[in-house]
Amino acid sequence: MKNTMFAAALIALGILSGCTRKSTPGNELQPIPAKNQKLQVLATPPATWQEHWFEHVQLLNRVFYDTSVAVYYDNDVNSSVTWPFTYLAQVWNYTKSTYGTFGDDSRLFVILHTGKYSGGHPSTYMVGDHDYRNVIDVGSSDPNAWISGNGGDIDITTHEVGHIVEGASKGVHNSPAFGIWHDSKWMEIYQYDVYQALGRSSDVTRWYNSKITQTDPYPRAGTYWFRDWFYPIYHNYGGATALNKFFVLLAQHFPKTTFNNGITTYPEYTRGMNFGEFVHFWSGAANTDLKQLALTAFGHKDEQGNDWTAQLKQAKVTFSGITYPSNDITGQGTITVSNENGGGAGATEGSLKLTDNVYGSKFFVGGVPTTFKMQLQFPTGQTVKSYTLTSGDDAIDRDPKNWQLKGSDNGTTWTVLDTQNNQAFGARNQTRQFSISNTTAYKYYAVYVTATNGSVDFQLSEWRVLK
Repeated sequence: MKNTMFAAALIALGILSGCTRKSTPGNELQPIPAKNQKLQVLATPPATWQEHWFEHVQLLNRVFYDTSVAVYYDNDVNSSVTWPFTYLAQVWNYTKSTYGTFGDDSRLFVILHTGKYSGGHPSTYMVGDHDYRNVIDVGSSDPNAWISGNGGDIDITTHEVGHIVEGASKGVHNSPAFGIWHDSKWMEIYQYDVYQALGRSSDVTRWYNSKITQTDPYPRAGTYWFRDWFYPIYHNYGGATALNKFFVLLAQHFPKTTFNNGITTYPEYTRGMNFGEFVHFWSGAANTDLKQLALTAFGHKDEQGNDWTAQLKQAKVTFSGITYPSNDITGQGTITVSNENGGGAGATEGSLKLTDNVYGSKFFVGGVPTTFKMQLQFPTGQTVKSYTLTSGDDAIDRDPKNWQLKGSDNGTTWTVLDTQNNQAFGARNQTRQFSISNTTAYKYYAVYVTATNGSVDFQLSEWRVLK
């Protein structure tokens, strides 16, 4: 493990060291066969295995093996614990059927410890620190660990299997997204899908209820990764198919080099991805533009404070082979305003910033009259179903408070499509989406701002219209 950047990062973060194990009835084990993966079952796993990684020094005893798993315990694990034989075989077989093979050996090697090594770590067939095997090594300080086979027991072991997926999927070493989702954010949806696939209804409900309310401090405080990002993708855009496609697209498009593990050579990702690339690749996996979902879930800045919407624009150029439909038609229109910034439309805070698709820029105009108008003109009629407004980066009193969205066929006669009064943005650079009941294709759309939140000046970071 110490030779593996990916695994070392996981250990440094202390994977699931605080997991608790709860008893969860009503999830009986049912065999889940692996699809035909044309895998070779290698030689019989050794009867004992001497640990030689990190602080681990136990002589492990093989307690079970078949074509799916080889299970090893240290001397302190209760010999009555047998649930890993079936359950982890199910998990591994489903994982291979969903994400593909992981090396030539069909087995997952499972190591359990009792009274030591709290937490867990994975290793993969690509590296030699665990003897070129797909391994999950999990320990607990509890002297009665692993007896229940429910709740925390299955959560932590399933979690570690998910790390093998992110670190070795499609035959490529490393996890470019690890710096973004850290430890456990990807695993939350991976585990949810596994529990669904295995028919563990009680665990599906338990896991959902636990994760739907969980927040994290990255990329911003109060982020609901499961509720606002991964679960909507999973639920609305293809389930396990979308999860797998993310790794397919990484293997196809993300930059790689090669590394030699002492025996053979494998491809390896050369770097971590930035947040804009992350949104782009997931949009490809979901086959839909996820920018608005990402703005709602994360805001427009990454963990380092960079504007990821600018990164997203570049990612679409760099990885142009990843395509997906978008209902955002703003770029097809031409923006004009009734009152322009003193430096002109192309100035640093000119009107072109209203629709530049970069949420860290803004339009500013001083001393606006009672009604300010910003207009988009399209070559042909467009049926807009919603629009978004993004507040500026400072001066909350410059935000729009009262406005109307209108549509027109000729730019002269207007129909009111939406009216908003006494609106307030809860944060700087906050994107808010407004849905409208519109079935007419208009060539012109305009927002008429009739009041700000107190200032004679007006500013807005972005205005987008969506079909």
